[in-house]
Amino acid sequence: MKKKILLGIVTFATAVTLVACGNNKEEQNTTEGEDMNHSEMNHSEMNHSSSGEIPAGLKEAENPTYPVDSKAILKTDHMNGMKDAEATIVGAYDTTAYVISYTPTTGGEKVENHKWVIQEEIKNAGGKTLEPGTEVTIEASHMEGMDGATGTIESSEKTIVYMVDYTPTTGGEEVKNHKWVTESELASK
Repeated sequence: MKKKILLGIVTFATAVTLVACGNNKEEQNTTEGEDMNHSEMNHSEMNHSSSGEIPAGLKEAENPTYPVDSKAILKTDHMNGMKDAEATIVGAYDTTAYVISYTPTTGGEKVENHKWVIQEEIKNAGGKTLEPGTEVTIEASHMEGMDGATGTIESSEKTIVYMVDYTPTTGGEEVKNHKWVTESELASK
């Protein structure tokens, strides 16, 4: 009887170890890419689709390079299957986009260099561009544990950000209202 219990414990421990190793490898594969600076991020927790609701105060862009309902090619890989996918532009907005590092409110490792959190998704940001090193409270839910998290501004870019719909190149369901892609992360179809 003791041998069976011991064998069961060893089998369970081995299975847990193999699953953990497999998840780490998958995490690395989903985060590799030329535009990807946040290699520690687990994109399985990223909200691929959203309601399309925009933050209060966000202004529509007057003359975006990619107007609403136009098509463009995604040249970024925030998530697996995003790069080279055809996107439909759902919204175009003038704002400041930030690269932010933060520790999720749900615990876990610090997320480094998350792209993008916009001016209107930062608590009490006001209208001035925030400097690198500024500590902020995030009011966005792109990933689990992001809303309410304390973060640090790494860099900023005054730009037009786009909300897009696209079907991942890896297959699967269409992603609706993905937030955010900057103008430099899109190419003409």
